[in-house]
Amino acid sequence: MAKLQLEQFLPYRLNRIAAAVSQDFRSVYGPHHDLTIPEWRVLATLGQFEAMSAKAIGRHSAMHKTKVSRAVRALEERRWLRRRPSQEDRREEILTLTTLGQKAYLEIVPKALAFERRLLEQLGPESEPLLETLGRLEIIVKVATRAGDDET
Repeated sequence: MAKLQLEQFLPYRLNRIAAAVSQDFRSVYGPHHDLTIPEWRVLATLGQFEAMSAKAIGRHSAMHKTKVSRAVRALEERRWLRRRPSQEDRREEILTLTTLGQKAYLEIVPKALAFERRLLEQLGPESEPLLETLGRLEIIVKVATRAGDDET
């Protein structure tokens, strides 16, 4: 029977890299804005798309609904987002950033882009093929890449 070398197994490696990058990236928004990873993802998603339901945020950011719910509640308590009833579905609420939430988002974005730029610069000429490969992997495993994409 063949043995699996976990440290060489692609899904394991991708998961470890994603977790490490996410944790390292937290240094950009965590200390200065006291955000958790899920709170950052909700803030970033609303900053990008402006108005969205919690369910759509979960789909877009690949987070479980309980993490989204806790993050939304925390951001609402900080007065960084507001809810309004959906006109299409009364059971849903549409979330938007408040002025305070937009201010925090706009403070973090340049730092986030600089973080990404540093990573890509460290990869050098290998960054472009890596980004292309990640795009192909997203297609292969059917990762939703836009807010409106369904998980199939």
